[in-house]
Amino acid sequence: MNQTLAINYIGRQGDGIAETPQGPVFVPFTLPGETVTVSGIAEKLLLEHVEQPSSDRQDPICRHFGICGGCQLQHFAKAPYLQWKQGLVADALAREGIDIPLQPIIAFGAHLRRRVVFTAIRGPKGSLLGFSQRGSNKITDLSQCPVMLPQIEAALDAFRQLGALLSPKKGTMKLSVVACENGLDVAAGNGTITPEPSRQQAISIAVQHGFARLSLNGETMIELSRPIINCGRAKVTPPPETFVQAVAGAEDAMAALVTGHLEPAKSVADLFSGFGAFALRLAENSTVLAVESNGAALAALEKAWRDTGGGLKATTTLKRDLYRNPLVADELKKTGGVVFDPPRAGALEQVQELAKSKVPLIAAVSCNPVSLARDLRVLIDGGYKLQSVTPLDQFVFTPHVEAVALLSR
Repeated sequence: MNQTLAINYIGRQGDGIAETPQGPVFVPFTLPGETVTVSGIAEKLLLEHVEQPSSDRQDPICRHFGICGGCQLQHFAKAPYLQWKQGLVADALAREGIDIPLQPIIAFGAHLRRRVVFTAIRGPKGSLLGFSQRGSNKITDLSQCPVMLPQIEAALDAFRQLGALLSPKKGTMKLSVVACENGLDVAAGNGTITPEPSRQQAISIAVQHGFARLSLNGETMIELSRPIINCGRAKVTPPPETFVQAVAGAEDAMAALVTGHLEPAKSVADLFSGFGAFALRLAENSTVLAVESNGAALAALEKAWRDTGGGLKATTTLKRDLYRNPLVADELKKTGGVVFDPPRAGALEQVQELAKSKVPLIAAVSCNPVSLARDLRVLIDGGYKLQSVTPLDQFVFTPHVEAVALLSR
């Protein structure tokens, strides 16, 4: 049975929320001030019609919007959308009692996503390739995606061919794609043994389309050219499926904030360093200790540093699980600055040690405002002053928002 609802505000996951006598009701693809007709039960309401649209509503730019689960907010006009995203960071800080004016959000538009993780599955008429639909394990078979870089979008059919060859007979396969400086780095993960004829056909597709590298379950199948990602003066070849910032411009913007803040430090530590997106840039000015639990990422960092031929200052790597074994205050005695960029869970164990330290300068990078605010609260209570917080809209049309916070002792 259909019902009519008035949307009051947008929740943290991007759904419009209607306040009803029975409590809040979540309606996807709606905006504050709208009157809408919905169907279904409270947990899975479907938007049937927008009776009274908001002046902030715009036409989506993708034909798959509303079905594909990749984007949630293409219907939201840019200015109020960015204001809402900035509010996600401000609200998270406020819940921890942190009151600071935010820097203007740094925005990135469509056609910029350089890292994409597709799901592929065998269908009755071939392979389906795309993203999971909202609240479902069904896959939207993509014919376009205006969020990603054009060179990735142009290769959708080639990725679909790889899915038909490499996907398991039952279950799904992940296909990770990174647009590097010299071509696409494509990594398939199917968790099974693939027949040799299928492997050879997949290699032929990679050659035909000029992929820089094709790997399967972490094993390089063919490398036409060493995939390169620029990190300042250094050129990194990331291991297959290693984390890469989704938008190159966002990485550059975050790195500029971090390196600018830590510039006075003669020695710095990059915690959760990955393959060195920050460490290699910081090494242009300071000696660096890069700490990371992924040995392959550290090896890529070390090679990139060596390949500069002495163009960077001394950089040391340390393989260490900073959740189980964080750097303690005594280990940071001679460190002039620290940057940490942890997964979404944040870095509570590590910041508790940082709060006891005398490190003069800290830069915190986060993809989760809630865990960032919690970690900042620990540092502030430990005697650090929060100087600035800058939000970044790296994942356009989604509720995800990044932020860089700069602190001093």
